[in-house]
This record gives sequence, structure tokens and C-alpha cells, in this order.
Amino acid sequence: MTIDPASLEAAGLSPEAASALAERIAGLAEQPADRAWQILTREVLDLDVPFEVHEAVYEALGQRWDQGPLPAWLPKEGERPNALRFGGERGLKDHQALHAWSVSERAEFWESLAARIGYRFAKPAAQTLDPKSGVEDPAWFEGAELNAADSCFQAQGDATAIVFQREGEGLTRWSQDELRGLSGRVANGLVAAGFEPGDAIAIDMPMTPESVGIYLGIIRAGCAAISIADSFSPKEIATRLRIGEAKGVFTQDVLLRGGKTHPLYAKVCEAEAPRAFVLPASGDALTSTELAVELREGDQSFAAFLSEREPFADVLRGPQAVTNVLFSSGTTGEPKAIPWTQLTPLKAAGDGWLHHDIRQGEVVCWPTNLGWMMGPWLIYAALVNKATIALYCGAPVGRAFGVFVQDARVTMLGVVPSLVKTWRQTSCLDGVDWSAIRCFSSTGECSSPSDMLWLMSRAGYRPVVEYCGGTEIGGGYITGSLALPAAPGHFSTVALGIDLVLLDDEGQAADEGEVFLIPPSIGLSQRLLNRDHHEVYHAGAPTHQGQALRRHGDWLTRFADGSYRAQGRVDDTMNLGGIKVSSAELEAVLNTHPGVHQTAAIAVPPPEGGPNQLVVYVEQSPGAALDPEALRKPFQTVIKSELNPLFKVADVRVLSALPRTASNKVMRRTLRARYLAERDS
Repeated sequence: MTIDPASLEAAGLSPEAASALAERIAGLAEQPADRAWQILTREVLDLDVPFEVHEAVYEALGQRWDQGPLPAWLPKEGERPNALRFGGERGLKDHQALHAWSVSERAEFWESLAARIGYRFAKPAAQTLDPKSGVEDPAWFEGAELNAADSCFQAQGDATAIVFQREGEGLTRWSQDELRGLSGRVANGLVAAGFEPGDAIAIDMPMTPESVGIYLGIIRAGCAAISIADSFSPKEIATRLRIGEAKGVFTQDVLLRGGKTHPLYAKVCEAEAPRAFVLPASGDALTSTELAVELREGDQSFAAFLSEREPFADVLRGPQAVTNVLFSSGTTGEPKAIPWTQLTPLKAAGDGWLHHDIRQGEVVCWPTNLGWMMGPWLIYAALVNKATIALYCGAPVGRAFGVFVQDARVTMLGVVPSLVKTWRQTSCLDGVDWSAIRCFSSTGECSSPSDMLWLMSRAGYRPVVEYCGGTEIGGGYITGSLALPAAPGHFSTVALGIDLVLLDDEGQAADEGEVFLIPPSIGLSQRLLNRDHHEVYHAGAPTHQGQALRRHGDWLTRFADGSYRAQGRVDDTMNLGGIKVSSAELEAVLNTHPGVHQTAAIAVPPPEGGPNQLVVYVEQSPGAALDPEALRKPFQTVIKSELNPLFKVADVRVLSALPRTASNKVMRRTLRARYLAERDS
């Protein structure tokens, strides 16, 4: 095994250093490529060596690795992550055996996992799964009574529940007792305000310690939280309030980002929201009634709403009672309203424990929002497993966030790939110490292997757990694991407790194809508030070896070593900046532009790989003469005002006619293939 010293010089090493490294690599010729990489990252490739050198060495070693993608991290011999300890307790020798058991004995798996992580049932179920209930609407833990929030308070009262930092301030910590106390005050306040179990109450505010307490308080009161991202336009807020039938909303007066002030309460009012309880962006939200806005009649400051009473007897409900309504775009304009039940948190917490190896006392950080499933996921994955949530109350794109991760001693850091790309391009993390990190996790978009290798290097080559699922899954269906080798940008296993098959365009099982899930599993949605659940996920789905399948819509490639790589969506849904949005939602606002007959929005990977970019094809009206470049700015403006400012238009193409099927449906896959062929030619 050799590498040309000239390539190492081109990557940034001096001639002497390049020669020495090439000689060291040659000396590892008898080692397997994965072991050689481990030795080099332990002994030579540290942060003082330009990353371009790391990548050149990794690519050179990868050329002699024929078992799939070269692992950049291997589990240490003798270490027993949670998954292997869990399997070992059942006499299962490895992760593959554990997965096989988890899908062959599903009831036993979920019952054992719930007991192992301490998921609490006030009244136990007569049986874990009724085998006669079918796979579309399975009866899990029927007859049980519980409150999902109760499982979030298993640690000692003085243990740190949340460590957080607001922009420009220092670290602050809340104990389990403090978080429980706030959630109790919220629950008592809801009762005093006349809300009843089953009522839906929205949260439209940043992910802060207060929002976590509000979320848990809503659930403790037996109500359902309606999740709304603070970046949404008034129109999108109104849609979610209407679908969720919200009877109240918690929000903030304004948003503070990078020293700038942005409206939030004003957007909520424009959405004609019901009674609002408003927190200040500045000052102590628990005591201050001073706000940066004037309230509507009937609205209250959060401090005025809060009860003084902390103790609260959690309202117990059945396993299918709704705790949270989240939204996920499908292929039509209105988002799907997906209810999370009292059991969905078991899936989230189980994935955190089994695949991310979250342990008691660890610190878990994931820049997110309660409007997206990773916000509630973070709460359950951390707190149910007796870990600490780390929250940076500000934009995570700069050095200040990196220093927060350092100072909070974060052990698991979650990301979206576009965020990693920003860190890498700006070099804002230079000199930051992330040695406390045990693993990263990445979700929301297709990852760039190069960017993920760079991320791993920031913490001495700790693994990235690639994690893909959905709001309608309550977590992941395919993932990485600290029990298995990790290759950047690749998944190492199907999630425990769930199974899948890849089908090609002819409907045959293949190593590359569309994902179909094999139900049942806890976490999988069983109804939608505004759609026919059977029609969306099951109608017309094929069977495999006599098993009914559930449609999901991702396209994956499986490699010889059993790892997977995401290839995007097969339907008209896309991920932009970690946010799921349908083509129809985007097109509905773009079609109103003068001279536009119809648009087709597609997502394409950039040439270097990584998060998808938004490209818009335009079919112009007869007689119009549209300039593609001149359309980008008005398209971006209308998307920002009507949908989400995080969606960025990368390119616009104008056609005389969009390609269509015989039934007049726009052929977006054809446009995607055309764009990539033209761009890369």
C-alpha cells in the first residue's frame, strides 16, 4: 500500500512531512485498510494536519477496500454499547442476531425494551400486542394507562435536566426538580385556564428550556401539543392551527437571532390564533410580564398564566391517546397531520438508547425546534434515558455554538448536513475542543461523505450515526449504531424493531430500490388527522413473501457489507435544509408569478454531494418571455413570505412546456434526470 508524497504535498504538507507520512502508510501495507486508517488517525492524523491530507489518505485506503464503503470508525474491542448489552442479556451474540430477534419477536422486543429503559406504565397492559389486530392498526399495550411525560423524570431530582446558553450569556443549568416544577406549573395553569384533557394547544416558539417545560406540562395535563416551527409564515401557522384544532398557543413576543429582532407574536396574531400565552425573548420568562409587544385582548404573558403550584397529578390516558400533533409534507399542498401517541416516545427513547448509545448523565445536543420531530425526539431520547438536554438558544452556525458544545461537555451532537457544510466552509470551529463527544448523528438530508469525514475529524474520529426515518415513524427506520463500524455518509443497519425491503422498478427485491417497511412497529403512525391513512401508506402497496408492506418513499442502495446509502426520494417530497416540503407546496406559491403558466420544483444533489438544492422549472405562459435569472429573486421572496425563509432557490430553468405523462402529470423525475445530465455534461 503506497501513496504518492506529491499528493500529500498538494494537500498541504511540507515535502518532509509528506515523505514521512507516505513512508508510514507504506509500513502498514500488511494491515487491512480499516485497521490502517485507525492507526493513522490515532497516531498521525490529528487537527494539526490539514483535513485535505486526512481525506487524501482515506480515499487512498478506500481504493483497496472492496467490502463496501471504508469504515472511518470501528468499535473498540471489549466495549459493550447498550445494544450489545441488551442483546447479550438474551443470549444474542451480535447486532445481526439482535435485529433478527427484534423483528421475529416484536411484542417481546418492545416489552423488553420498555422495561430496560424504564418506560413507565401506571397500569400495565393485558398483552403487549394483540396478534389479531393486523399490521395497519395494531393494538399495542392495550388496556394500559400512562402519561408519557412521567418517563422523562426518572433521574435524581438534583441531576441536570437541561444545560443551556442564550446568545451573549453564560451556561445555565436546570435540575430535574426545576424542570418538573415548571411543567407542573404549566399543567396547573392549563387547568385553571379551563383547558381539559384531550384539548390541543400549540407551541410556536424557539427550542428553549421554557418550551421544554411547556411541552411536558401540556402532556402532563392530558392535552396534545401542536408543533409549529417558529420560522413559518402566518399562512402556514394558520394551516396548522386549523388542522390541529388548537384551543390555545404558547409563543414568544419576538425572535432574537444574531443581534437582530424578528416578529413572532405578530405572525401568530396574523394567523388568527386562539388565546395566546406569550413569553419575552429577553428577561426572566417565569417572572417578567414585560413584553416587546402589545397583547390582544384575552392574551396573557406567560408569567401571568403560570400557576404558583408545582405539584400536579399527571392525567393518565390510554396508549393511543394523542400527545403531540406534528406535520409532514406529502405530495399535495396541505401538510399531513401526524399524531404521536403515548407510545411514540418509547420509539424515540429506544432509538436514542439502542442506536445512539445514550447513557445516564450524558449530554445530548441537537439544534432543532419543537416544530420538527427531532425536537420532541430530543426530549424523550435524552430525558427518558436519564441524560441531559443541551440547548443553545440562538443560531448554531457560528463559533459561539461550537464553544457552547465544548463548555457544556456535549457527548452526543446531532446535526443536519447543511449545518456541517457551513461549519466547514467558514472554519468557525478552529481551536474548539470537542473531545467530550462520543458520537455525532445526522438526519434530515442526504449527507456528503466528505463533510461527515470532516465532522468526525473534529472529535478525534468519533462515529457519525446516520439516522433516517420520519415523523410518521417516531424515529428512524435505518440508522447507524455504536455496535457497528461507521463509514461517513452511510447507514450501518436497519433500525431495531423494524424491517424493510428494497424493491426495484419492476417490484422485485434488489440491492437498490424504493424502501417499503414491513409493519408492525411501535412508532409507525396508525392514523392521520386530515388524510386517509390507509390510502397514504398502504393502498396499492405490494407484498413481499406474503407480508403486507407499508409505503415510505425513500430510495436506497445496499452494499456488500450490509451498509446503505440514501439516494433521495422517489415521490414529489423533498428535504431542503432539513425540512420536509412537497413540490406542490412550493409550486402553489410560485405559480402566481406573472407570465408563469406552471412550475415544477425538484431537489437535486450538488456536484460535490450532500444536502439537496432547490431547482425550479418554469413553463411560461403563451407570449411570455421570462428570464430565468430574473425569476430567482421574486421566487425567493414569495417562498420566504409564504412558506419558509430557509428554502433557498439554487437555479431556475424556463421551458416552453413541462414534460407530462398521458394523464397530464408533470414528470419531475424526468426533469431531475435532465437537469443533472445538463449540469454534469
